[in-house]
Amino acid sequence: MKIVADNAIPFLKGVLEPYARVEYLPGKTIATADVRDADALIVRTRTRCDAALLEGSSVKLIATATIGFDHIDTEYCRRHGIEVATAAGCNARGVLQYVAAALVRLSRVQAWEPTDKTLGIVGVGHVGSLVEAYARTWGFRVVACDPPREEREHGGFLPLEEVACQADILTFHTPLDDTTRHMAGAKLFERMKPGSILINTSRGEVVDGQALRESGLQYVLDVWEHEPDLDP
Repeated sequence: MKIVADNAIPFLKGVLEPYARVEYLPGKTIATADVRDADALIVRTRTRCDAALLEGSSVKLIATATIGFDHIDTEYCRRHGIEVATAAGCNARGVLQYVAAALVRLSRVQAWEPTDKTLGIVGVGHVGSLVEAYARTWGFRVVACDPPREEREHGGFLPLEEVACQADILTFHTPLDDTTRHMAGAKLFERMKPGSILINTSRGEVVDGQALRESGLQYVLDVWEHEPDLDP
């Protein structure tokens, strides 16, 4: 068995060698010739796994050491019998700590208490559910949007536009796909309260960066479009 792996994944070297031949390469440079005879890939977001890379290869498994998978053409993989595994939830508590630190900093600088604020959460999965639990403990009023969960569970999740209208702070915890790309754009920002704050720790492209800059809203960004480059 041959595995091609991103050489920047920590603690991987030596783990799989008893079972397979492993070739470590920089994620950005993994190319068609490298994967043609590979059985599995272990990647990060720097490797775009689509037809351009995979066509004609023997790859049957792609494992990504990330919670997101927008760098993988999952439809192509489904059609060609390639299994995709992600590390969903692996950094959920780390993201919670980031959001918590941001909220504490904002509360101190702006002199408010959690009981004074409504926190809107968009995406209540591995990360968003932790943020929701802790926010309620801190005293925030919480409103949440999660269309897939609402469809499955009928749990009282609200539409995005309604959450945006009610929230003093709006935090995003969604995957990136065709339904979430630029879901936070000019129309949504117009619905938000003057002086409200947007936090994005999901994927940069979930938020329209130019529209956000033009909105006059306050924001805290762990990720942004075109990173690591800063938009002009």
